[in-house]
This record gives sequence, C-alpha cells and structure tokens, in this order.
Amino acid sequence: MSSISAAEVRRALLTRSEVALFDVRSEDAFAQAHPLFAAQLPPERVALEAPLRVPRLDTPIVLYDAGECWVEAARRDLLQLGYRTVLELEGGLSGWSDAGFELFRDVNSYSKAFGELVEARRHTPSLSADELHAQLERGADLVVLDARRFDEYRTMNIPTSTSVPGAELVLAAADVAPDPKTTIVVNCAGRTRSIIGAQSLVNAGVPNPVAALRNGTIGWTLAGKTLETGSDRRASAASPDALARARRAARDVAYRAGVRRIAEADLARLLGDDARTTYRFDVRAPEAYAEGHLAGFLNAPGGQLVQETDFFAPVRGARIVLADDLGPRADMTASWLAQMAWEVYVLDADFARGLERGDPKALSPRSRAGRYRRPYEGTDNPESAMRAYLEWEYGLVAQLERDGTHGFFVI
Repeated sequence: MSSISAAEVRRALLTRSEVALFDVRSEDAFAQAHPLFAAQLPPERVALEAPLRVPRLDTPIVLYDAGECWVEAARRDLLQLGYRTVLELEGGLSGWSDAGFELFRDVNSYSKAFGELVEARRHTPSLSADELHAQLERGADLVVLDARRFDEYRTMNIPTSTSVPGAELVLAAADVAPDPKTTIVVNCAGRTRSIIGAQSLVNAGVPNPVAALRNGTIGWTLAGKTLETGSDRRASAASPDALARARRAARDVAYRAGVRRIAEADLARLLGDDARTTYRFDVRAPEAYAEGHLAGFLNAPGGQLVQETDFFAPVRGARIVLADDLGPRADMTASWLAQMAWEVYVLDADFARGLERGDPKALSPRSRAGRYRRPYEGTDNPESAMRAYLEWEYGLVAQLERDGTHGFFVI
C-alpha cells in the first residue's frame, strides 16, 4: 500500500491542497486522540458514507488507525468505489504524534476549537447559570433561545427556552424579542453553539443585549438547576419585516467575512472543474429540505454544518456552496465557514422551480456500536465527565496555536 508521511499531510493542510484524512477506528477511539482535521470513518461505513462525504474520486484520501489493522479493509472498499488515490499515514496515529504534531480529543474538535477562538477574540458576552436563573426567577425581560437541533432541545432544555437552531437565530431575533431592551440569551448543551449563536446576533447588529449561557446545559446542571424535558416551543416563521432586516444584516456579515455570491451558471463552472471538490449544502431545516430542494444539494442545517464540519465536509481544501430560499441562513453559515478558512459561496438560486423532494436523511443512521458518549448528551452524565469536558474546551485556543494548521480568522 502506498503511504504518506505526517509531514506531507501537514503540508497539504497548510497549503490548502485537498486532502481527506480519515481515522478508521471506532468513534470512541477517535474521540480519545486524533489530528485536528481528521474525520472519522469506520470501515463498515465506507460504502454508505464515502460517496457523499468525498464526492470526487480523484481526491487524495489518507487513512490511519492505531495498530488495529483496519486500514486495509477501508482502503479496499474505497478502491472498489473507484477512488484513485488512497494512502496510509506512515506510522498511523503514532506517526503523527512522533512527528511532534498535536493530537486533539472529542468529536467535531476543530469546530469547537474555532468557537473558543471566537470567544477569546471577540469577548462574546455570557451569563453564568446562576445569573440566568436569578433573572428568570425575578421575571427579568429576557428570552432564552436554544441553538441546538430540535431533537436535542426536546431531550433537555433550559426552562422557558424556545428552540431556534443556530442558522435561524438572526431570522428569528426581531420577532422573538421585538423590544430592543429585551435580553437574548443563547444556549446549547456545552459551549460552541452558544458562543457562535450569540456572536452571530452580535455580528448581525441585533439591537438587543445578547449573551451566551456559559457552558450551556452542562453549566446549568453543574449549578444544581433543573432542566425541562419534552418541550416543543419553536419560533414561528419570520415576519416580512424581520426577514427584510435579517437579509440586510446577514448579507453584510457575509461580505465582511469575504463570502462571495454566485449564480447558477457560476456553480456549473465550479462543478465542471474536475481538479477540485465542490460541496453543495442546503442549510435549511430538514423538514423544509424534504418539501423541496435543489438537485445535488445535501441537507446540512446551518448551525450543525458549523458544529460538525468535519463530518459533512471532510475534504479539507475543498469548496463549499450553500443554498437557502430566504438567504440569511446561508449568509450567516457562510460567514462562519469562511472564518474557518473555507472557500465558501452562497448561491443565488431559484427555489420556485425544478425542486427535488425526498427524505432529508442523506446518510443512514449509524449504530451505537463504538459510539463516543458525549458528556453533554442526555441527562444522566457523570459530573466528572462534564467538568473534564469543559476543562478540555477551555484549553483549545492554546492547542490551536501549538498545532498551527488551522488558518482561522475572526471578524
């Protein structure tokens, strides 16, 4: 099997050359240690996931494990699918660390590290669980918006909170908090989506006071507060005035981040470039996507695309094109991806004709075998695991600096 050194992979990351670096171990093993821009792909999922996650057959793919001998099975399946350049990382995971390069923990690590960098650079306002609880108890003028997926929100949520997935926040703000004196508090389960969500509102110039709930539902639980379960509060569709304001604000944010807008003819030219990978994502909610979407676009709700970029787009150095019938969701999502050093475009598309319909689940669900138990999932996590998770996140900015491959910037 052809191999490639850790130094050569790192060089590709630094020069923005296309490369897909896959850890072929279980998700739990991957979560214990991996390079920053590695993505996880177990051998039994290669045939199901690779065609969607690595759409160009000429993409250089690099595989590694930690001595478990999973690489050969994954390589064989990739070659059978028609991929032409499938390499093994010399020395596997140890080869990366032996070269003096950083290893990261958990899943979606570079998105989470980026979120920490945003907070450090922009000093994103935040409230502690005790501060928020006290304000709720005295009936303060505030709203709590949960930026996670709706199914996560239903599992557990901050009392009184409303589900507004991350890409919808700028759209919803003017309607859920029409009085500019009303404070908007954004939460997730941990830190990243709270930070990105709150900073999205700040970047978009929302007139209200804005804060992230520090450490999300983990922080709420560690403070001894009670969570609700089974809630179904969701923000309504944006009013015409709110939509107009969100469009202006989100487009300005995207412009400041260097996002470019393209027409359908421009997209055709990008897709005709056989030397580059072009991802196409519809950033709306799954229900909207299922009712009708542009041909060739996969569903990746904007907040989740920023949170789980390594899953949706494992080819580092590729291009990303986003579509959204309203506009602000794509513009805000693109603004974050651009700051994460992606070449990203927003498509000016016609959603009134030629739409495809179907199930938004482009990838079949994974089994729970080998799955990493996230410390922020569910309501029965050990306190020690939650505290350790937070301590890990606090150290990510320093680890990013040591790693040196990210190219992130913050507007």
